[in-house]
Amino acid sequence: MAEPNELQMKYKQFLDLLPLTVSLAGLPTSEHGKSFTEDQLDARAMTIKKAYRQARQIAKTCIEG
Repeated sequence: MAEPNELQMKYKQFLDLLPLTVSLAGLPTSEHGKSFTEDQLDARAMTIKKAYRQARQIAKTCIEG
């Protein structure tokens, strides 16, 4: 299990990258408050996970030069 400080650091990194992640994912919002189905939620979650990995890579590349 991750140490509390490591977990806090990872959570902060996730929050810092969230705007870029959402932008990269390019997912539309629901129409008029309509809920997504479970399958749609699963697909969107996978898209966000992939976008987060890309966002982390982009940030790493930009920081390292």
